[in-house]
Amino acid sequence: MTGFLALFRRLEGPQTLGRGPGFWALFALVLAGALAYPLFSDGYTVGNTVYFFVWVFIALSLSLIWGYGGSLSFGQTAFFGIAGYGYGILTINFGAAYGFTFIALLLAVAMAALVAALLGYFMFFGRISGVFLGIVTLAVTLMLERFMAQTAGPEWRIGAARLNGFNGMSAMPPLTIPWFGGPIPLFADIGLYYVVLGMLVLVYLALRMLMNSAFGNVIVAIRENPERAEMLGYDIRKYQLITFVIGAALAGLSGVLYTVWGQYITPSSMGMTAASLPLIWVAVGGRSDLTATVIGTLVVLSGFQALTIYGSQYALVFMGVLLVLTVLIAPNGLVLGIINWIAKLVTRRKQEAA
Repeated sequence: MTGFLALFRRLEGPQTLGRGPGFWALFALVLAGALAYPLFSDGYTVGNTVYFFVWVFIALSLSLIWGYGGSLSFGQTAFFGIAGYGYGILTINFGAAYGFTFIALLLAVAMAALVAALLGYFMFFGRISGVFLGIVTLAVTLMLERFMAQTAGPEWRIGAARLNGFNGMSAMPPLTIPWFGGPIPLFADIGLYYVVLGMLVLVYLALRMLMNSAFGNVIVAIRENPERAEMLGYDIRKYQLITFVIGAALAGLSGVLYTVWGQYITPSSMGMTAASLPLIWVAVGGRSDLTATVIGTLVVLSGFQALTIYGSQYALVFMGVLLVLTVLIAPNGLVLGIINWIAKLVTRRKQEAA
């Protein structure tokens, strides 16, 4: 019981914003609204909201690696694609019976984590850091995207699953819950909405616990001054590798859920544009805080989708301008800056009232 309470206390700490009864009351209110949302909305809008939730996982992965760990990675979409294709290959070959789709989800995420462990070992134990780490991860992402784009011939298949080149892989089954009256498929509607929302809440709370633990404090110390952290006796390579693998697993989870949502995956999801968009979401939100990352990602995604109605080129130009303004005006993140400003204003009003 004592251990559980100690773990629960890690939901609050110096590495994450939001603490006290007020914050958690607001969190419960937002969660209640999210749970009730499908009851007052149509199926299309609910499915579109699932699409937004799916991308939050990859944003959180980048916040963990870049914001807290200080390692800029363009490789998140590579892990996204590996897991997405992995899920498709597994389910097309073995089907969806007996809840195998959830097993395939775990295996696909494990594939992304394994690739990240191999890549991260050579990068971090090879002392690659800074801009060079970004170059290596970008090269891996673009290489994987180019490779998958040329797998259009009939010879490019794994069992019954054809890779289909730039057209992408499709017709993989959705997540399926085994039931006595027959399996229940979770298409992009209310069922998938609640599953993804539950995963998102669990991941968010788990990351808060992780970053407010001793491990999270060491990660932040490495970001601030890796030489000092190493002089204190920490093997910074191991901490960086573990963080990189956890981030890759989250990006892989995003890839699987995206594949489940649309029942397709294409090489374009690993292209240059796809690799740069999560950086913008996280930068605008505030890369050094999980809550700001979630809010920023959902807000920017909503605006981006609205702009695509008038043309994707305008949306991409807007995203570029938004990134430049963020770097110039609020380098720590627009959402994080607003949250800090509101917190200071509330504190000042309390002091004046006292």
